[in-house]
Amino acid sequence: MRDYLKTALISMFFVLGTFINLQAADVAKIGLVDFQKILDNSTSGKAAQAEINKKGEIMEAEIKKMGEEVEALKNNLEREALVMSREAKEEKERELRIKISDLRALQNRHMKTFQETERDLVQKIQKEVMDLVREIGAKEGYQLILEKRESGAVYFINSMDITDQIIAAYNKQKS
Repeated sequence: MRDYLKTALISMFFVLGTFINLQAADVAKIGLVDFQKILDNSTSGKAAQAEINKKGEIMEAEIKKMGEEVEALKNNLEREALVMSREAKEEKERELRIKISDLRALQNRHMKTFQETERDLVQKIQKEVMDLVREIGAKEGYQLILEKRESGAVYFINSMDITDQIIAAYNKQKS
């Protein structure tokens, strides 16, 4: 009888141990990161935004200056059109068309430069943040970390959001 009881207890502990291990294996540590929030709130993100704004203001001032030149040329042409010879009027109109074309080209060039600058700065930060996320994920035992906006997550509990932790670590790493 004693052997029977001993065997039953060992079997019961084995079954319970297996069941507990299976339950523990089902729990996955999952995190969510909001990259846009990192861009908006991290030191590097704010610096990148300031640099983008500064370049944008410089480009905008240059476009505005050229736009004023075009406007002045247009006003001159309208004012003097009645007293000009046909050839002089055509020459001024041609000059105005060239200036307008130059203005459009400048706008397109600046827009392209602005977008490239913004893309390069964001990609640099994104690479650094993703490397940090991988490092923290491995160190803290996460099985999965998703980007909040890209993942399509519709519902999650706030404790899954590790964005503030990533921002703090990123700021510390960059200082």
